[in-house]
Amino acid sequence: MIAFRPASAPDLAKLAALEAAATPHGWSEPQFRGSLEAGHAFLLLEIDGEVCGHAVSMTVLDEAELLTIVIAPDRQGQGLGQTLLGELLQQLRRQGCSRLFLEVRESNRPARALYAKSGFVETGLRKHYYPTASGREHAVLMELEL
Repeated sequence: MIAFRPASAPDLAKLAALEAAATPHGWSEPQFRGSLEAGHAFLLLEIDGEVCGHAVSMTVLDEAELLTIVIAPDRQGQGLGQTLLGELLQQLRRQGCSRLFLEVRESNRPARALYAKSGFVETGLRKHYYPTASGREHAVLMELEL
């Protein structure tokens, strides 16, 4: 059964391990700790008690930014990214947020497709923003009116 819950300090090592398994550029445990201490919102997706995904966002006034969203590699392709993002969007709307921003690696086509399917529109480009093994790549800026 799918359930959602906020994260707490004991979850951070698991979240960092999940990010490391899912992406070569994922957040580290200290990054998660700093985000939690800063008061950012953590949304965990669990299946039968196992954390299979997470999203971290921050809100300023009535706008939010999606900082990271990850689904465990062995759970990808099952619609869980859409499920997690959908729950996050519902929570942000209930909080009175009017807009959600994000940035995504230009090469991350699956994520860009997920965001487009969810109604996000591309609004800009940060050139040479993300480091790669062979140099740098652009960040695509996207936003969604909630």
